[in-house]
Amino acid sequence: MKLIVGLGNPGKKYEHTRHNMGFDVVDLFSELSQIDIDKESFKGLVGRGKVFDEDVFLLKPQTFMNLSGESVREIVSYFKIPLEDIIVVYDDMALAPGKIRLRPGGSSGGHKGIQNIIDNLGSQEIKRIRVGIGEPTYDTIDYVLSKPTKEERVLIDEAIVNSANAIKDILKDNFDKAMTKYN
Repeated sequence: MKLIVGLGNPGKKYEHTRHNMGFDVVDLFSELSQIDIDKESFKGLVGRGKVFDEDVFLLKPQTFMNLSGESVREIVSYFKIPLEDIIVVYDDMALAPGKIRLRPGGSSGGHKGIQNIIDNLGSQEIKRIRVGIGEPTYDTIDYVLSKPTKEERVLIDEAIVNSANAIKDILKDNFDKAMTKYN
């Protein structure tokens, strides 16, 4: 059983903003895998299906970014999902728009959503896909909560597709193989 978590903020106001890359990736993966994210549970929106004969949960926490770990902890605890079977997808300012980076664990790098997940699960050993949004040229909060420029959007859309494909490759093969391919 695998859990794919996309981080973002709920509501129309935040749709397709830089901070909602995780939601955008999970939404695309949902389409590609034909798993509807249509249930409200575990403080989030949840979908469940099979991909390559693997049970897969898709989760979009609705707690707002900085409390994402509450939603993740609830579903992990309820279904007894091992930490090694969790993949979290989120935005990263340290990567240029269009770049993605897969990591098997480590610190949050200052990202409050992944930090809250680390705190709630008690481990940094959580697989992740980071989607580049670039360095802010103005106030960080305003930057992440705004929509990318048209030029950035083209690059970010490519990164969203690559991230969704990376999830498929992880489920088909394994994380290390996908990491070699996409990093």
